[in-house]
Amino acid sequence: MRGWILLAPAMLAGCAGSMERPQLTERQAARLEKALEGKVPGEPVSCIPIRPQTNMTAISGSVLLYRVSGRLIYRNDLIGSCPGLARGDTLVVRPVGSQYCRGDIARSADLAVGMVTGSCALGSFTPYRTPGR
Repeated sequence: MRGWILLAPAMLAGCAGSMERPQLTERQAARLEKALEGKVPGEPVSCIPIRPQTNMTAISGSVLLYRVSGRLIYRNDLIGSCPGLARGDTLVVRPVGSQYCRGDIARSADLAVGMVTGSCALGSFTPYRTPGR
């Protein structure tokens, strides 16, 4: 019994997650830079409306882009990481209402085998807009 008591702190320390953000690969960073090129970041918001004509793209297992139009893209840095997204898995988000909000749980899934490959939460949405002419 004493052995378990002595090992408990070590086991808990092994489960503690790092608060450090996963680094983007060179290719991912270039893709992100190209997508946001010419756009200016605004103040982050907690929720954005779900629009059928929008496009959500995974840059990595921790960064998403939500394209509303050619002039507006939201960047979302996930809370945690859904590592399957980096290899092309599908993101499944189940929002509570008609908006995606910070804290909504998301899962990455390999649809070919029908398996969940990761779980994370949406972070704040930072708008990137093309400056007015």
